[in-house]
Amino acid sequence: MSPLLETLSTLKIIPVIAIQDADDAVALGRALLENGMPSAEITFRTPAAAESIRRLRDAFPEMIIGAGTVLTTAQVDQAIAAGVDFIVSPGLNPRIVQYCQARGVPIIPGVNNPSQVEQAMELGLKTLKFFPAEPSGGLAMLKAMSAVYPLAFMPTGGVSPSNVKAYLALPAVFACGGTWMVPANLIDNREWDKIGVLAKEAMAAL
Repeated sequence: MSPLLETLSTLKIIPVIAIQDADDAVALGRALLENGMPSAEITFRTPAAAESIRRLRDAFPEMIIGAGTVLTTAQVDQAIAAGVDFIVSPGLNPRIVQYCQARGVPIIPGVNNPSQVEQAMELGLKTLKFFPAEPSGGLAMLKAMSAVYPLAFMPTGGVSPSNVKAYLALPAVFACGGTWMVPANLIDNREWDKIGVLAKEAMAAL
């Protein structure tokens, strides 16, 4: 087991976050850390992603930070420069995978069918994102794939308090990505106390 996989396996839930304003990053990170959730996947769905990652890294060196929705090599470069621990992509793009490998940063690309899993294995990957999890067949699909392929999966997309424990109960699942503890409206309204409560509840439920 790689050091990163071992660390993510202890975290269980990785909050997937779209930050509109980098000025909110530190307060959001503190709300998560202080409530038992020392990790974040900051998605490149907003222009504030790289700067948000940089501020989180500077403020919380101990935090495990990923860059999500990475689609280009330029975004890989921005994420590495900002100080990420790993890269996450929604799909399996061999060029992005090989670029991350060349730059020495772990990447967890998204897959949702056997053909993509085999392409990932051909690239030497052992840790994959199952995305979008629920629309792609959920637990049943992941059980079927993990019975065939000896890989580790991180389901993301439709994971919620109602199904997260069922996903985590699968031996092939090392962690789940989720957004329910970091809803966009609470971030936009800077309701850090409410986010802290959601984070604490998410971890306590496990």
